[in-house]
Amino acid sequence: MTSLQEEKTGASGQGEDSGKRDLKSMDLEELTRLIREKGLPAFRAKQIFQWLHVRHVRGYEEMTNLPAALRQSLAGEYPLVTASVADRQTSRIDGTQKFLFRLPDGCLVESVFMRYKFGNSVCISSQVGCRMGCRFCASTLHGLVRSLSPSEMLEQIYAIRRETGENISHVVVMGMGEPLDNYDNLIRFLRLLTCPEGMNLSQRNVTVSTCGIVPNIYRLAEEGLHITLALSLHASTDEERRRIMPVANKYSIAQLMEACSRYYQKTGRQITFEYSLISGVNDGPAQAQGLAELAKPLKAHINLIPVNPVREREFVRPDNTAVQAFKKKLEINGVNVSIRRALGKDIEGACGQLRNRYSSRENRKNETSVPSQS
Repeated sequence: MTSLQEEKTGASGQGEDSGKRDLKSMDLEELTRLIREKGLPAFRAKQIFQWLHVRHVRGYEEMTNLPAALRQSLAGEYPLVTASVADRQTSRIDGTQKFLFRLPDGCLVESVFMRYKFGNSVCISSQVGCRMGCRFCASTLHGLVRSLSPSEMLEQIYAIRRETGENISHVVVMGMGEPLDNYDNLIRFLRLLTCPEGMNLSQRNVTVSTCGIVPNIYRLAEEGLHITLALSLHASTDEERRRIMPVANKYSIAQLMEACSRYYQKTGRQITFEYSLISGVNDGPAQAQGLAELAKPLKAHINLIPVNPVREREFVRPDNTAVQAFKKKLEINGVNVSIRRALGKDIEGACGQLRNRYSSRENRKNETSVPSQS
C-alpha cells in the first residue's frame, strides 16, 4: 500500500516524457494532428476524443469502433491515465460520497460527490498535497508532493461518474492543492472540461478556489473564461490573515481586492469570498464589519464555512449562535451572504483528512508486518 513517503518518491516518475504521451490531456486539435501524423484519417481523432471525454472509458479495448491494430498501437504508445478507488466513504445522513483515488504512480488524491437540488456537484483536487500552509487545512500537513496533470483532474470527475452512474452538472476545484499554483494544467483542464466535443460542461457551472496568488488571478481574468472565482479570504485584515494563511505574507488584502476587481470587470462574473469561521479567531463583530467593507465595492457574495475541525490543528468550530450572529451582521451591512450547507457531517469532511488517515493506517500496517530484527 502507498504511504505519504512512497507518494513523494513515486512522484518523480511523472516526467515530461509521460506528459507528452498523455492523450487525455490533449485537446481535439492536438489529437487530430497526432492521428494525421500516423497516416490515419482525422475522424479517428474525434472518435478517440469522444470515447475519452464523453463516454469516459478506462481502456482502449472499450473503443469498439476503432480497428484492433490501432487500439493495440495506442495502448503501447499512450497509456491512459485512470484512477482507482483506494477508499470511499458514504454519508448516512445525505448520501455525500468522499473518494480517495490512487493515480498510476501511486499518489493519492481526494474528491467529493455531492447531491444538491440544482444537480450533482463534484469537488476535485488540483495537486497531491499543498504547499500553501493554511493552518486550518489538512491538505497542507505533509506539504506538496506534485501537481496534477489535466487528465488527472478530469479523471476524478470521470471516475465518479463511472462509480455512481450519475451525471455531473457542477464542478468545484476546491479540494487538495492550490489550483492557481498549477496554473497551466488548470487552464487546459478547464478548456477540456467545457469544450463542446467533450463533456461540454457550462463554464458558469465551474468554480475555482484560490488562496490568493495575485499574478495568476490577473492571468485568469484574461483567459476569456466565464467560471466563478472563489477567493479563500478567511480574514478581514492583513494581520489576522497572516496568522492563519502564510500566503498573506506575500500578497496583501489590498492587492487581492485589486486583482478581484480586475477579474470582475473583465468577466462580469460575481466573485465569491470563502470565509472559514474559526471560534475566537475570526468570528467577531469587528471581523464581520471589516469583511462587509471588503465585499461591498465588488458586490461579492460571501460564503460562510464553519471550520471543519482537523485533529492535527487547534482550531474550533463556532456554535450555531455565533455563526448566525456573524451572518446577520453582514446582512445588516447589505452584503449577499450564505452559509455553506454542511454535507457529509459523519464522514471526514476537511480536505486532506481521508488521505492522511488512510496513509497513517497503511503505515501502521507496514510497521507491524516488518519482522523484528532482535
